[in-house]
Amino acid sequence: MEDFKLLAPLAWRNLWRNPRRTVITLIVVSVGLWSILAVASFITAWAQSSRDATLRLLIAQGQIHAEGYLDNPNINRLMDPPEGALLAALNQPDISNWVVRLELPAVVQSEYKTLPASVVGVVPEDERRISSVPDKLVQGRYLSGPEDDGAVIGLNLAKRLKTALGRRVILMITAEDGWLEERSFDVVGIYDADTAFEDTYIFTGQAAMQEMVGLENKIAQIAFEVPDDTKLDGVVARLQAAAPTLDTRQWRKLSLIMGAMDATMGGVIFVWMGVMMVMISIGVINTQLMAVFERIHEFGLLRALGLKPGHVLALVALESLLLIGLGVLIGMAMGAGTVWGLSDGIDLSAFGKALEAFKTGDVLYLQIQPMDYVIFPLAIWLLGVVVALWPAWRAAKISPVEAMRSAT
Repeated sequence: MEDFKLLAPLAWRNLWRNPRRTVITLIVVSVGLWSILAVASFITAWAQSSRDATLRLLIAQGQIHAEGYLDNPNINRLMDPPEGALLAALNQPDISNWVVRLELPAVVQSEYKTLPASVVGVVPEDERRISSVPDKLVQGRYLSGPEDDGAVIGLNLAKRLKTALGRRVILMITAEDGWLEERSFDVVGIYDADTAFEDTYIFTGQAAMQEMVGLENKIAQIAFEVPDDTKLDGVVARLQAAAPTLDTRQWRKLSLIMGAMDATMGGVIFVWMGVMMVMISIGVINTQLMAVFERIHEFGLLRALGLKPGHVLALVALESLLLIGLGVLIGMAMGAGTVWGLSDGIDLSAFGKALEAFKTGDVLYLQIQPMDYVIFPLAIWLLGVVVALWPAWRAAKISPVEAMRSAT
């Protein structure tokens, strides 16, 4: 402790004997940490926005299907609405919303073109609580109820079919009796999502669709929403236990691409962190080695006055500890300031078409992730001290006699 009291003031004064070198090192460390924190916040916000935008369309946080439906989604692989243990499990507080849907493959035909599609029968008042499709209408209206036999189609699908609001399209779906059922639907609404989604999904009232294909009360899926992603695995396990004959999956297994992207984002952050840490290490080693070589005479004099090699090692290491620590604090302040300054959101609506392939939202909301401000600064601080040990060791090995000779 006495040694620390002696060396700490000396180490701090030594830092400012060469302000230019100290400021350069501070810039390297603080800008490096700032870039790591800013990039981490941006990528996290991007991943969250992309995930939410995709899940809010149709997937939700998880879905329940009859066994085999996802492999072959046809009318013979439907299920009954939830009841008993499954209904009780769905109504637990950690599930904020859930809806039932009837989704079947179909063919849609206009006066000019015939295309494949998936028709989704929904209960509109329930769908508004869990899906963003009702809010994405650009023309017309959404469905008024489960008996509404209007059709809500995608903007790009309307262009491909050369149809428009108020016109009729014919939907052909395999009915329960195995025959192809054909019926005309008025286009009552047109929605704007990403192109692939627009080309695939047509929405109509669930009861109207059930009546068309000759079903009484069968459904294809139950979609559920879990606000706290940390509880999702537990919720899925509970639903699987409540309905073991059904196929219950969370969104990562329903959308493998989204799951892979979610897993990849963390890797991107750590790759960038690795690049920055290498650059910081090079900067610290260079500046500290320069400092050691410039101060050979000083270290020799300290050794001649009785300072032990361990004290010289501790002095140089302490200088690095203070220098890197100050740079880390500045970088943390810069990172927090950047995130707070952009906390109202980064508006990307002007690049909507260009970003459509990434399925991200129009606004990115950056947030401070508390663990980022613990793990990344601590890692850089420790790395800076570790890489400075080599110059410190070089300083400790200096012979007083050689140091005096080099000064003459």
